[in-house]
Parts: sequence; C-alpha cells; structure tokens
Amino acid sequence: MAVKKRSARTGRERRGSERADAKLSMRVEAGIAAGPSQIVTESQNISASGIYCLASHYLAPLSKVQLTIVLPSLPGRRDAQELVKCEGIVVRCSQRPGDKSPTPYELACMFSGLDRELRSRVEEFVTWRNLQALRAALAPEKPEAAPKPRPQSAPVKAAAKKPAPRKKPVRKSTKLSAPKPSSKRKAAEKKVAKQKVAKQTSKPAPKKTAAVSRSKVRKAAGKKRR
Repeated sequence: MAVKKRSARTGRERRGSERADAKLSMRVEAGIAAGPSQIVTESQNISASGIYCLASHYLAPLSKVQLTIVLPSLPGRRDAQELVKCEGIVVRCSQRPGDKSPTPYELACMFSGLDRELRSRVEEFVTWRNLQALRAALAPEKPEAAPKPRPQSAPVKAAAKKPAPRKKPVRKSTKLSAPKPSSKRKAAEKKVAKQKVAKQTSKPAPKKTAAVSRSKVRKAAGKKRR
C-alpha cells in the first residue's frame, strides 16, 4: 500500500502545474551525444514546468537540451511577444506507429533552468489560455440559420422576336455597262418586232382564180366533140 501512495504523490507532483493547449513556435537544441543538434517544431501544450511537442527525430530520455519558445503577448498589454529561453531535460520521446508525417515523434521536455519571472509569465499565459477555452465551451451554440426559401421561378416569357437581319449594302459594280438605247430606237425596235409577229401568225391569202366565162367553156367543149 505504501508503494501505491508514493506513486500517487509523484503523479500529483508531476501534474501539479496547470497545462494549456497551445501551438507555439519553438526550437529544441540538443547536444552531440543526444543526436541531431536542432529541431524546429510547434508545441502542443505547455505548463510552467514543461512543454510537449512533436519532433522530427528521436532524442534520448534524460538528455539535456536548450529550449527557445515564442510566447505571445497577452491582450491589454503593450509589450510584444517574448522569447523564453531555458534549459530542459527530455522526459519522454516515443514514435507514433504508422505515422509518416515529418514529425512522427512525441517529445516531452521538463524545464530545468526557468527563472521566476519567466515562470510567472508562462503561468499567466496558461491561465489566460484556459479561460479562453472555458468561455468558448460555455458559450451558447448559435442556432442554425433557417435555409432561405428558394425564389419561385418566374413564368417563361415569350421568346423575343429575333431582329431582322440587316441588309448588306449593295456595292456598285465598277464594270462598264452598255449605253441605254434612246426612246426613238426603242419604238423602232418594237415596231419591227410587231411586224415579225404579224407575219408569223397571219395565214397566206388564197390565190385568186381567174373567172372563166361560159362561152369559153362551151367553145372548148365543142372543139373536143369534133
């Protein structure tokens, strides 16, 4: 039973600091013995005792690192964002199974050289961040806006008459035209044409037979009898 009580106490001590979910730009610089020298990443949560982030490669636990964190300014203050620089110790570094992202390792570091002033700034930021998250959780959900009624389709209008195609302007030909005949010439040509038509349609007059007198006929008949 005594062992369980000790483990509970150590767990409370480790998680005594209040944490806040925050994505802060940060840099982890490790020694040569720990692996690659520098990791540029983004935090997942932070507290006054340590920070948790995602790393691109493995760092051995209990190795010493240098931490640089960009802490934003709180609303209502004139000071700009602040760089928090301190020493840290790698508490945990584990790889997520099946993760193919550029940062597949979960890295947890504990602050070991954070002075009081910077620690109070971190605590203040964590408190403000948690209050913001609590307000967002307690805020009443906005009712979903009712869908706007669809406008009724207007009656189909009669098809507009297509405008008549514009007549293309007639271009005057540049060819030389024969001179128009005069009125007298026209009349003469009409007269000639009428005469031709009359000759074609008129029937030939029967030939006149000369009238033969009876006396001549009788004389001729008498001569034949003789």
